Amino acid sequence: MRAIEITSFGGPEVLQVCERPVPVPQAGEVLIKVAAAGVNRPDVLQRLGKYPVPPGASDLPGLEVAGEIVAGDVADSGFHLGDKVCALAPGGGYAEYCAVPAAHCLPIPEGLSLIEAASLPETYFTVWSNLFDQGSLHAGETVLIHGGSSGIGVTAIQLAKAFGATVYVTAGSAAKCQACLALGADAAINYHEQDFSQQVGHLTTGRGVNVILDMVGGDYIPRNVEALAADGRLLQIALLHGGRVEINFASVLLKRLMLRGSTLRPRSIVFKAAIAQQLQKRVWPLFATRQIKPVIDSTYPLAQAANAHRRMEAGQHIGKIVLTLTQ
Repeated sequence: MRAIEITSFGGPEVLQVCERPVPVPQAGEVLIKVAAAGVNRPDVLQRLGKYPVPPGASDLPGLEVAGEIVAGDVADSGFHLGDKVCALAPGGGYAEYCAVPAAHCLPIPEGLSLIEAASLPETYFTVWSNLFDQGSLHAGETVLIHGGSSGIGVTAIQLAKAFGATVYVTAGSAAKCQACLALGADAAINYHEQDFSQQVGHLTTGRGVNVILDMVGGDYIPRNVEALAADGRLLQIALLHGGRVEINFASVLLKRLMLRGSTLRPRSIVFKAAIAQQLQKRVWPLFATRQIKPVIDSTYPLAQAANAHRRMEAGQHIGKIVLTLTQ
């Protein structure tokens, strides 16, 4: 099969087309003939040598795919050979075939194409696990989402609104702020022009927000602490600005804050399977009612994976970048 491999750690040019054996699905796994694969920030970090591959996972990048189940263990999975699915992958998504746990597959949401479906698993698994399972976001609360126009951001905006929260976001341009508002955000803060912690204070009349979803880290962390309300929850899912920072923990104590970090890829098959079940039950029906939708920034053929990474690193994208494969 054709695939994209990381020939050495470095810039986008290290992503090269190669020939690899078709994966052999193990017990509990299915083999998907890939129609499209989502591009995510962890793929970029893996290419740079900053995101180690878990033991046993493919060294090929790619954490989400959509396509047809063509082989594997479908017993007790609810799927059959020939079914079209999207799936969270442990790696190996940038390829014509990808082996994934059957429990991490989801049906294609009603009305969506395979390209649109390929943009969903990584961000929806991440946002559901953090905002709702760990962060306990519920109707009537306020949430601040950093990077509102990113793949994570556009997913978090829509899910938080669908479940009754008031949503504030940060984004880096007027166009990105407008895109977030169009998706349902109640307010968008241009972080190049405004200090988000001060703006949150104005928006909440000094109370702060209940939950913050942050992938930036660095100097955002103490400002997140400032922007949280009493009993607030900070959910840290990445550290694009670094992980070393000084915090006044007196505020954490006085406001009874919860600071929680997580990464999805190393978690167990059982953990991710539980998220898949929740998504199918509580989130997938929202696509049919148009309460949520995929947001596709751009698509690239598999062989142009390097250009897809350049697009992501330029920071101008709104929503998801997807690789497509000729079937």
